[in-house]
Amino acid sequence: MPVDDPPRAYEARLLRVLAYIYDNLDGDLSLDTLAEIACMSRFHWHRVFRAMTGEALADAIRRIRMAKAANALVHENDAPVADVAERHGYPNAASFSRTFSAAHGLSPLAFRELGEQVASGLRQNDGASSMYPVIIEDLPPMRAAGVPHVGPYIGVGRSFQTLGGIIAARNLFPHARGMIAVYHDSPGAKPDAELRAHAGVIIADSFPPRIEGLEYFDLVGGRHAIMQHKGPYATLGAAFEWLYGKWLPQSGEEPRDAPPIELYVNDPRETPPDQLRTDIRLPLK
Repeated sequence: MPVDDPPRAYEARLLRVLAYIYDNLDGDLSLDTLAEIACMSRFHWHRVFRAMTGEALADAIRRIRMAKAANALVHENDAPVADVAERHGYPNAASFSRTFSAAHGLSPLAFRELGEQVASGLRQNDGASSMYPVIIEDLPPMRAAGVPHVGPYIGVGRSFQTLGGIIAARNLFPHARGMIAVYHDSPGAKPDAELRAHAGVIIADSFPPRIEGLEYFDLVGGRHAIMQHKGPYATLGAAFEWLYGKWLPQSGEEPRDAPPIELYVNDPRETPPDQLRTDIRLPLK
């Protein structure tokens, strides 16, 4: 079927497949099925996917599964590991444990315990954590572009998959200055289904001024408290609670009427989970 813009047609195929993977982790994610979603032969689709994303299809599926499973293990403390495994495409719990351990360096139970220990340690800390130091810096205003997310923040990963697909399909990573998440609402201030966020990138002047599927917005400059978080993304929720509940009241600082952001310092595809670095940036008056 002829198309007016072949590159965008391939981008649409990529986004369709990434969305299908994210929404069907416990379903059939065979190459045949995903090639059918992409409307391309299995032989060609595997090559196209890898060329566009820099990642083999099987590796992308495993990465998405393990990232969502890690969140589930930390945020659903009562869920049996076998149930988490099955919901993320592993009816065999032993196979899930081996794959999870290879991805995260810990067994599923040990990872859950780590999340509980981090959360407990931060709750008991008096406001000065050597584990997660906080510095105050003046930052310049920046421009960002991102994919909107509405709903529980634990589901923002789907918007990141879409964002990554758009950036990869258009070869725009050289024009991005950092991957971020922007949280526009405070959890508990409104129903989880109404929480708003963006999965985004800080953009250089050379970034295209308009791309379908992306929303553009400004990030405020000025004084920021920057919490340097090191470890799995699944423990970031506890870090936010400590920053707002312990550090901020003890600091004498006042937050500005602007949303906090997470800046992801290194690449999760190339960095062990315990070495992941995330800067939580809280605007201050």
